[in-house]
Amino acid sequence: MRETKFIFITGGVLSSLGKGMAAASLGALLKTRGLSVTIQKLDPYINVDPGTMNPTQHGEVFVTDDGAETDLDLGHYERFLGTPLSQRNNYTTGSIYYSVISKERRGDYLGGTVQVIPHITDEIKLAICGLAENKTDVAIVEIGGTVGDIESQPFLEAIRQLRGDLGRDRCLFIHLTLVPYLAAAGEHKTKPTQHSVKELRSIGIHPDIILCRCETPVSRELKRKIALFCDVDEDAVFSSVDVNNIYKLPLEFYEEGLDQKVAIMLRLPARNAVLTAWKNLVSTLDDLKGPITIGIVGKYVALKEAYKSLHEALIHGGIANEVEVVLKYINSEDVTPNTLEDILSSLDGILVPGGFGERGVEGKILTAKHAREKGIPFFGICLGLQCAVIEFARNVAGIDGADSEEFNPDAAHKVIYLMTEWYDHHKKARVKRDKHSDKGGTMRLGAYPCTLGDGGIAFAAYGCRQISERHRHRYEVNNAYREALEKAGMSFSGLSPDGELVEMIELPGHPWFLGCQFHPEFKSNPMKPHPLFREFIRAAGRYGKRA
Repeated sequence: MRETKFIFITGGVLSSLGKGMAAASLGALLKTRGLSVTIQKLDPYINVDPGTMNPTQHGEVFVTDDGAETDLDLGHYERFLGTPLSQRNNYTTGSIYYSVISKERRGDYLGGTVQVIPHITDEIKLAICGLAENKTDVAIVEIGGTVGDIESQPFLEAIRQLRGDLGRDRCLFIHLTLVPYLAAAGEHKTKPTQHSVKELRSIGIHPDIILCRCETPVSRELKRKIALFCDVDEDAVFSSVDVNNIYKLPLEFYEEGLDQKVAIMLRLPARNAVLTAWKNLVSTLDDLKGPITIGIVGKYVALKEAYKSLHEALIHGGIANEVEVVLKYINSEDVTPNTLEDILSSLDGILVPGGFGERGVEGKILTAKHAREKGIPFFGICLGLQCAVIEFARNVAGIDGADSEEFNPDAAHKVIYLMTEWYDHHKKARVKRDKHSDKGGTMRLGAYPCTLGDGGIAFAAYGCRQISERHRHRYEVNNAYREALEKAGMSFSGLSPDGELVEMIELPGHPWFLGCQFHPEFKSNPMKPHPLFREFIRAAGRYGKRA
């Protein structure tokens, strides 16, 4: 069995250059060469995980099967690799320090003075080397932040040390940097890259490969100049150009020869990449019909990254139906009885996503009502399901004052409530929620099983009775109201195996109205679109042709 080879990806000049996409695309290419690949993100922020961070600051929180709340880049990794990841694939400064401090409190360091070097850096190296436990061929490690940031220094020091620990044949440094094009000068500028590499070398890391993020490909002459001034091989400088669709990036890197250079430098098996699936995907993307317009009615629309997996899953649904999906992000606070028709009338389908807190909820409830009454395909996810239940309870089942305990603790009828005792699938036992515990401690997180009923939209989409999906929520449908809601016409088409938790709802007789308590977007990828998004887009296409 071969030893795991490590590829470390750093970024320079500025943030948001696309290190995550570069890591995911390189991983996808290496996987097409027959290698087993995993990816890890090391984030410099002090939060233990992004679970309590506002999505408009950091983007979505991606959830893994084992219940880890992680950086959104793990969503890119899973979508490009088609492989489930776990807690070990995402660490933060906060989680590293938390582990070290816990060890110190237990006396693990035998009274020694705990310091950044070696204790913090050793903990980081331990996290990285944990990727090799499954005998993976290649582990790609993305270092969050930008070279020069004070927060990233312990991570950079750790990977500097690892090259000495593991040997040069097992470690490769790739530096992603900006090569801007100045229209006034009519040329690309390399000085930002030179300064970025100088900063990296000052802390002891010499990049082996330089990826140049640019609007148009960097010329051969410019690559030669970068190689000379940054002391890398001439054939180790690559363009990372802007693309109109992220799923084209692996093919762009392949044309540049990136995977071949990585394979040579790490002495990986000499295999050719098999890109048939990626080429077929890009061919489909270039020949989509449509468009179909989907409205996403949420509260975090100021930052599209807050719904990144959702965005991609809807695009995947379009790929499955060979149609272009145009997404219209709508602030739920703007949806009122007076604006409802103007805002929603042009949509072919409506999706209400998850979220936390009271702000914008009444707009989401109004949206669910509009979709129900007008026969517009509706997809409610997590809070979207809860809003649909509240709306149906108020306006169809005649339960005046129906609300969620989250928004109104004193509501007369809490059709959505905080269940205090339930069966935890991960712990394999009944547990009690502590309303006073930390925010993560009150949540149902990770993959949980669900049993589907016969004959509904969900069963037709999945084609099976038993499924597993990922959750991230605290509040559940109140079982005390299930009978009344069913009598009024709501179908509970998906339940936990013990029948205790409502996982999915439908409205029989409506063209397509479905809510799910879980987040199906986390398990969709372009090669295998999630069945619920596939069928939602198909229904939206039928609705769009109604005229």
